Amino acid sequence: MFTRYYKALKNQSFFLFGPRGTGKTTWLQTAFPDSQRLDLLNSDTARLLLAAPSRLEGMIESKPSGDDGSCSLPVIIDEIQKVPALLDEVHRLIEGQREGQREGQKAGQKINFILTGSSARKLRRGGANLLAGRAYQRYFHPLTCWELGSAFDLRKALNFGLLPTVWNVSEPKEYLSSYIYTYLKEEVFAEGLTRNLEAFTRFLEYSSFSQAQPLTMTTLASDVGVNAKMVGFYLEILEDLLLAQQLPVFTKRAKRRMASHPKFFLFDAGVYRALRPKGPLDSPSEIDGSALETLFFQHHRALGEFTQWDQELFYWRTAQKAEVDFISYGDLGLFAFEIKRSSSVRHEELNALKLFKEDYPIAQCFLLYGGEQEYRLDGIQICNFEKALWKLPQLMGCSELWPSRG
Repeated sequence: MFTRYYKALKNQSFFLFGPRGTGKTTWLQTAFPDSQRLDLLNSDTARLLLAAPSRLEGMIESKPSGDDGSCSLPVIIDEIQKVPALLDEVHRLIEGQREGQREGQKAGQKINFILTGSSARKLRRGGANLLAGRAYQRYFHPLTCWELGSAFDLRKALNFGLLPTVWNVSEPKEYLSSYIYTYLKEEVFAEGLTRNLEAFTRFLEYSSFSQAQPLTMTTLASDVGVNAKMVGFYLEILEDLLLAQQLPVFTKRAKRRMASHPKFFLFDAGVYRALRPKGPLDSPSEIDGSALETLFFQHHRALGEFTQWDQELFYWRTAQKAEVDFISYGDLGLFAFEIKRSSSVRHEELNALKLFKEDYPIAQCFLLYGGEQEYRLDGIQICNFEKALWKLPQLMGCSELWPSRG
C-alpha cells in the first residue's frame, strides 16, 4: 500500500520515519532497487560524514536525469538522525546548489532524497529544521490486517503483534525479546540517551502495566524508584524513538468535569506483551484486553497514514471515571469506540458511550466485542471486533481515500 506515496511524491524528497523493524528498508529496496543507499548504521559511513558532512556530495553517484531536470532515482540515506548535520547538505543539494559539476550532471540539477529515521522529534531537538518544508514526512507503522490479507490471524496478532518479521520467523517470542534488547543497546545506551540503563529498563517493564491505561507519573516514578521528572524524561525517550504515544483526554466543549491524565500506548501489541511481566496473579483477560485496544490503536494510526486524513485520536474519561476507550475527531466527523474482549455485551457496558452520546449527539458510537452478533442499541452500533477492524475505512467514511493494493 505504501507505494502510493511514491506516486504522490514523485520527484519529491521525503522523510520516512518509523520504529526499527517496521519494514522501511525492505520497502525501499523493493520500490527503489537501483537507488544509491547510504546507511548511517554503517560505522565507516557514519564516521566519514560526521567528520565532514560536506563529503556527502562527493559520495553521491551520478545518475541519469529525468526530463524535468531532477535525478530519475532518489538517493536514500538510512537513519538520518545519526548525523543530523547532514540535513544542511541535503538541503543545499535539493536546491541544486552544487559546488562543482560532475560528468552526467546538468548545471543546477537537483537531487531528490529519501531520508529514513527512527525519530522526527530527535532531529528537531538536535536543532535540525527538517529541511524547512522542502521534504514531506511519511511514517511506517507495524503491519495491518489490510496488508496481511488472508494471512492475518487475530490471535497471533494479539500474542505477537504486527511487526513484519514476527510473521516470518518460527520463534516470534525470541525475536521480540531480541528486538527490545536491540533498542536498549543501540538506541538508548549507545546514543547516551540515559546513563542509568538499569532504571530505564525497570521503567520499560513498569510502563507496560500502564498499557491502554491512564498514566500517573507519581505512581510510575514510585514503582521505578526515580523521581517524576525522570519518568517524564524516559517517556520522552520512548516517544522520540516512536515506541510509544500518549493519548490526551477529549475535552472539546466538555459538559462534565474531565480527568487530566493521558492514556499510554506502546506502539505494538507484541512489544507490549514481550515487556509485560506475567505471573500467577496476572489476569490473562486484563493482558488480552490491553492488547486488543492496542490493535485498534495501531490500525487507526496506520489508516491515518494511508489516507492522510486529519483525524486526531483521544480517549474520554470523566472525573467520575466513566470512560470511552477511543475518540477520533477531525474532518471526517466524531467517532467513539469502546473495545471489549468478551463475547457478550452487558447493558451497563454501554453506559459510558451513552453518556458520551448525550454530550455529543453528532457522534457515531461503536462497541466492538468478541461476539458474532451485530446490532444497534440505543444509538450505538455493536460489532464484532475483527470484522470492524477490517471495515474501519468504511465505518469512518474514508473508503474513497483508501489506496489500491500495492
